[in-house]
Amino acid sequence: MEESDKYYENLVDKVMAGSTLQKPSADFTSKIMSQILIAEKNKTIVYKPLISKSVWIVIFGCLIAFVGYIIFTGNKATDHELNVSTLYYSKIDNLIPVFQFSKNTSYAVLIVALMVLIQIPILKNYYDKKYRF
Repeated sequence: MEESDKYYENLVDKVMAGSTLQKPSADFTSKIMSQILIAEKNKTIVYKPLISKSVWIVIFGCLIAFVGYIIFTGNKATDHELNVSTLYYSKIDNLIPVFQFSKNTSYAVLIVALMVLIQIPILKNYYDKKYRF
């Protein structure tokens, strides 16, 4: 095996000795850099949210209107109907009479929803700063 290796090594030496090194043109670097800059401009990612701000405003407006409607148009008890059950039920209970949640469950759902609404902007700002393009 050593003889064949020596043969190939001698052959490569002869071929390399006869060839000259190729030199790039004088403006080779500037041409490459201009192509890289063009490629970088094409890579720019423009952030477009899936849901625009105006749609979020409409969603929150509808939510606030719904909550306001439930609060201000609850069952109005008359004097002869005044008892504990009519004081604690609103129209939402008339819409869905099957589901009755305890106060603890209602508070837990409310707190979780508030925490999610608080954490979303915080996490969004964190990742915007971390992965700025």
